[in-house]
Amino acid sequence: MTWLPTLGGALLVLGALRDVFQTLWHPTRHGGLSRLVMTCMWRLSTRLSPGRQPAGLTGPLGMVAVVAAWALAMAVGWALVYWPHMPEKFSYAAGLSPDEHARPLDAFYLSLVTLATLGLGDIAPTAGWLRVLAPVEALAGFALLSATVAWILGIYPALARRRALALRLSHLRRSNVPGPALDSDGGAALLDALATAISVSSVDFMQYPESYYFYDGDDNTSLPVQLAHAAELAEQAGRASHPDVRLAGAILKTALDDLAVILDDRFLHTRAGTDRIITVYAADHGGADTRQG
Repeated sequence: MTWLPTLGGALLVLGALRDVFQTLWHPTRHGGLSRLVMTCMWRLSTRLSPGRQPAGLTGPLGMVAVVAAWALAMAVGWALVYWPHMPEKFSYAAGLSPDEHARPLDAFYLSLVTLATLGLGDIAPTAGWLRVLAPVEALAGFALLSATVAWILGIYPALARRRALALRLSHLRRSNVPGPALDSDGGAALLDALATAISVSSVDFMQYPESYYFYDGDDNTSLPVQLAHAAELAEQAGRASHPDVRLAGAILKTALDDLAVILDDRFLHTRAGTDRIITVYAADHGGADTRQG
């Protein structure tokens, strides 16, 4: 029955690698394990908070938990592959009794040091296919480390772009720009720039869906809080007399609709219209709808 744990371990490793691929290298998908971990931590954080606001560390801790889950799944999977063949197909360093070091814990230890590319050598495979398999696990561990670094380096610039857009919307809202000022060439350029920035945020949410679970804290840099003002500007532009402003407003509204579809399909699941999705998005991040009527 040695094939049963070996098959189970292989499936566990493949499942972890598939989740890593979907999360980090497939921009239109979101891995099942990473989605589950991030969502659970987000919901738990909001429920434990007195103000129903997620904790600021939810996103970073969620990423750490996801990487730890990947590493644990891979380590356990490789251990299940090694364990049925211990101790017969392994060599042991002097001082180690093979019969006393062929338990599941020893297989997990071997898997862990191999995945971490430590290569201590106190327990080493001797069978041909196992000797090939161990370096493959080390390569998988190195790839996981490299992918994690790339993930971190990619997600924080996405957060910076999102927060910069929110701050820009906050500036516009607090400056109380009158309607006539918006109905001009400058207003058209402003609306076009906002539509471009919202389109970039849409791509960021598709490329880095985990960024949704980062709480911005300050309302002025929180896109969930400030996004309603962009919808208000699009409505005002639709009533403008300047044709370029109306065109820019229509583009801005379309960009908001696209962003709302992404947020709803991936995170909120309200099946509602854009205005309702924006409101739910703000509420899910502990903010209030700042839209002024």
